[in-house]
Amino acid sequence: MAKQLILVSHGLFSEELRKSTEMIMGPQDSIHSVCLLPEEGSDDFEAKFLALTKELDDVVVLADLMGGTPCNVVARLIMQGQPFELYAGMNMPMVIGFINASLTGEDVDLKNFGAENIHRVNDLLNVSDDDDDE
Repeated sequence: MAKQLILVSHGLFSEELRKSTEMIMGPQDSIHSVCLLPEEGSDDFEAKFLALTKELDDVVVLADLMGGTPCNVVARLIMQGQPFELYAGMNMPMVIGFINASLTGEDVDLKNFGAENIHRVNDLLNVSDDDDDE
């Protein structure tokens, strides 16, 4: 079975990130999301996460925030022996990098790929305040 990607977050961020990525890359059977809803606690989140991962092998997890409940729950499961690969600070380039790596069969450094795709667009446009004076 191919690598599986699970997006975890506070609120619906992970579900909406999956949907937004699918707008660009098309439907993805290997991408899943687990959301921590406002009325839920860490035990509820852990139960949902474990129910999903029960049937999955070779799991990579992207969490919204280092130190947040979704990340902490998965980290605790790793410390208990679960073989997940966990990254915190997820963004859409990381998800697209995962998809592209799956399609090409190549490895991708998700941390670096996510960071390398953060840009200050003003700098790329080469716009300066001096141009307004002319």
